[in-house]
Amino acid sequence: MVVREFFEQFFASKLARRALLALLIVALFLGGIQLRRWIGESTRHVRYQHDIVNAFYWGSETMKEGRRLSPDQATANSFTGFWRGYLALYDRVKHKAYNKDYGLDYPPLRLLVMAIWAREVRNQFPGVDDENPKLVNPLLKINVLCELLSAIAIFFLVRSCLRRQSRATQSSSLLNLPLHHRASLFALVAASVAWLEPSMILDAHGWPQWDVWILPFYLFAALAALKNRWFLCGCLLAAGAMFKGQLLFVAPFFVLWPLWQKRWNRALRVLAGFSATTATIASPWLLHTPAAWVALIAITGASSFLFLRWKTRYSSAWIGGVTGCATFTIGAFTGGSFAWLKVGFLYGSEHYPYLVISSCYNLPSLLSKLGWSLKDPFCSVHFGSLAFHVTLQWTLRLLYLGALSLCAYGAARQVRDRDPRVLIAITAPWLLMFALLGQMHERYLMWGAVISAVALGVSLRLSLIHFIISAASTAMIVHVMLIDKKLEATLWAIDLLKHIRGYASVLVLACVAVYLWNTLPMPVFQRRASRSARTPSLSLGPEPEEA
Repeated sequence: MVVREFFEQFFASKLARRALLALLIVALFLGGIQLRRWIGESTRHVRYQHDIVNAFYWGSETMKEGRRLSPDQATANSFTGFWRGYLALYDRVKHKAYNKDYGLDYPPLRLLVMAIWAREVRNQFPGVDDENPKLVNPLLKINVLCELLSAIAIFFLVRSCLRRQSRATQSSSLLNLPLHHRASLFALVAASVAWLEPSMILDAHGWPQWDVWILPFYLFAALAALKNRWFLCGCLLAAGAMFKGQLLFVAPFFVLWPLWQKRWNRALRVLAGFSATTATIASPWLLHTPAAWVALIAITGASSFLFLRWKTRYSSAWIGGVTGCATFTIGAFTGGSFAWLKVGFLYGSEHYPYLVISSCYNLPSLLSKLGWSLKDPFCSVHFGSLAFHVTLQWTLRLLYLGALSLCAYGAARQVRDRDPRVLIAITAPWLLMFALLGQMHERYLMWGAVISAVALGVSLRLSLIHFIISAASTAMIVHVMLIDKKLEATLWAIDLLKHIRGYASVLVLACVAVYLWNTLPMPVFQRRASRSARTPSLSLGPEPEEA
């Protein structure tokens, strides 16, 4: 009785509950850090070294280009020389490539990070072996930061959606708790699961790779869209794509979403933010001459004067969009370089012309077993004497675009109905990208595995599917890491993972289909109220729209 009374008094105290919650969060954080260290140490013998070596190579090439263009050693070792080499590398790679085989497929910001890292390694270890770069820890710390930011973003996403849900879409679980407490509880659970996601930890610290860098950009872009900050949403998407171009596959979701709502200005603000941010990052390559900069300043000044004088709503967004478009136009007419686009983005999309690159559990994997290849003609369309052959690659892309449109439609309807399944609509593009498109690496399901942790705030069934997707993503990464080394003790695991590939592909496709089905506006929790009784809200919250 004494113990029971003690705990009742303890939990009755608001301060005690907050202290216990803080202790739990600290324990989760430290446990996650320790787990990452353990994974890093335990996977040293099967670490996939190629990506680290490749990153170090291109970072070192940036420094070499800076030294080549510098008049003396002092300038070459300065930041000016480094920056000169960074800006010139894309053009050098493009001009020296044989048959457009550039080798470099890094977007500008990822190349910049790798160049800075290689510079620090060279400064601290002048005689370092190119095949065994040292001081990898700074890159792993960036991975940890992005993982932590992703978990934080998932917390705010889930909490925001659950706090704003309508009565018709409330889950029956934990109804005794106040709504804001229930929302915070589910959000914390979802964020914790994302923070401890095994495929993400294995990818970022066992492989290691840099795929996790784009997750915070996408998640905070989704949060910005839910808060009606569409210009900011576009800015975040563009910035993330400058680290890894795969983000561009799912970015159209945020344009289609407001289009289904018939909110054309929102879609334009996304494009304006995307254009402004991309132009800002690419301006050193696009604007080579003083005349180009003068023209840009003149156009920006004129557009600012007009929009501000007319007191146009979202004037800052429109000014940014006009400036971004003007930057690309001026660059095209004044001889600006687009090598960063051809090398950093377009080359990567055609670098691996294969239906399946490695051990993938998706539709292309099943098609490859049936003898299909990426460039096989799927169908032909004839217009008189003209014939158009649609390859399997483009067929899969069109199929993905149609499914992405359904996700956007579901998001638009669920936002209107204040349905928390908008979280599933936000997750589905990543799952569909991996499940339907060719040329996918096995690591790419990791993005969907992390973001699908939001399902813990939606329903138990979808939460179970999240763990299936997580297991599949982890298995694919493990398979490729083991194949690369082929140690005697792991041959049985390699054979097992190889033989289950077909069954796992069907399972993953079924899970993705369930997620896609749940993005559509159909009741899953309980019978909805009549349409006239619904709250006619067009957003999840009352926040005013901002540029």
